[in-house]
Amino acid sequence: MPKILPIDTPTLGDRAYLVHDGRVAFVVDPQRDIDRVLDLAAAEGVTITHVFETHVHNDYVTGGHALARRTGAAYLVNADDPVAFDRRPVRDGDVVGIGDGMRVLVRHTPGHTFTHLAYVLEADGAQVAVFTGGSLLYGSVGRPDLLGPAHTEALVHHQYASANGLAAELPDAAAVYPTHGFGSFCAVTQADVATSTIGREKRTNPVLTTPERQFVDELLDGLDAWPAYYAHMAGVNLAGPGEPDLSPPQRADAGQLRERLAAGEWVVDLRNRVAFAAGHVAGTLNFGLDGSFATYLGWLIPWGTPLTLLAETPDQLARAQRELVRIGIDRPAAHATGTAADWTGGDELAAYPRATFADLAQVRHHRPVAVLDVRRDLERAAAHVDGTVHVPLHELLRRLGDVPDGEVWVHCASGYRASIAASVLAAGGRRVVAVDDDFANAAAAGLPVAAGDTARSRV
Repeated sequence: MPKILPIDTPTLGDRAYLVHDGRVAFVVDPQRDIDRVLDLAAAEGVTITHVFETHVHNDYVTGGHALARRTGAAYLVNADDPVAFDRRPVRDGDVVGIGDGMRVLVRHTPGHTFTHLAYVLEADGAQVAVFTGGSLLYGSVGRPDLLGPAHTEALVHHQYASANGLAAELPDAAAVYPTHGFGSFCAVTQADVATSTIGREKRTNPVLTTPERQFVDELLDGLDAWPAYYAHMAGVNLAGPGEPDLSPPQRADAGQLRERLAAGEWVVDLRNRVAFAAGHVAGTLNFGLDGSFATYLGWLIPWGTPLTLLAETPDQLARAQRELVRIGIDRPAAHATGTAADWTGGDELAAYPRATFADLAQVRHHRPVAVLDVRRDLERAAAHVDGTVHVPLHELLRRLGDVPDGEVWVHCASGYRASIAASVLAAGGRRVVAVDDDFANAAAAGLPVAAGDTARSRV
């Protein structure tokens, strides 16, 4: 029986897969940093002969093209995708033999994209697994709106038909291996399971348990914003991205950091939000490596803006670069390592206070306070503190004028996004307090929490 090894990228919510028979292997949907795949293949003692793409990815830069070139493997991509490179084109119904006993059956499963494919693994005469990409996910499906509103209605119906087609064709025991659905914005919702089968999905997945019209309406109602950098991914992937350069960028001293800030470039502090709030270089932004760093940095940064990274250690810098190349930010302009004091060149550190929802409730008893909620629309609709201003984090840079004057308390769901927003406001000279707390504590702290009103209110 083939061995199936997932290769997780938890910060983007995706999985690739290495599948082998002890001698030869194929890979499905590899991420850009292909050294992880090569290392795993070497550890397993197998040769990669085939690389499969389920679709032209919207949420990351693929490593498929680079991996195929490095290994000499066949690169299998939908024949109808208008790629700019040589590949082995495949279509629905094609069968690919791999090694002595593995066969991969190609299935057209439109919905996440129009040309989406799933790959059914056959071994020992049985259909043992299906690699579903952004089609059938654990308890969900891939979102159908990434190609634009003109296509969303058609794609969601395709998604329903594709998922139900797979469920009807495959045995209940067949394992399901999706690419998305582990925190990826490419998934409609998230299921708290690590593995699944066709049989389990038939019992639990709304796409397989709900009438089509109901499924379509509920799915469309549940769609929220997706990261702005997605708009750049398909073009990069169609061109055939090469291997990334993960060597450190040039080093910047304190004077050069000041010059870059003065020029309007982005200088990003990778430390956690507690350390950043306590002391940082004025004008820098905080995207901590302890959260969804690349997702939110890629979402907010004006594409092509020179980027300098500030890290405590070379390992932190290397981690950040690896995260960034996955979304197409290949070469930071510069970097510095050390402490915040090292980066200021003797200048005074900037700082701002952190607080809890209990602190906010206490302050509100004594004076009016402007409170900014930077969560997304659906989070806001589920529950929000009365009398707060709502500007989702991904809209903040273009809606700074909607933030009330004076001191602003900023909150999100857990503190990570609030820190990003607080650093943006502080860099613009605003007085901020970052609420570093779980939103579930707001009501317990005595704050008036309401639900169902998504209006962007003002205090």
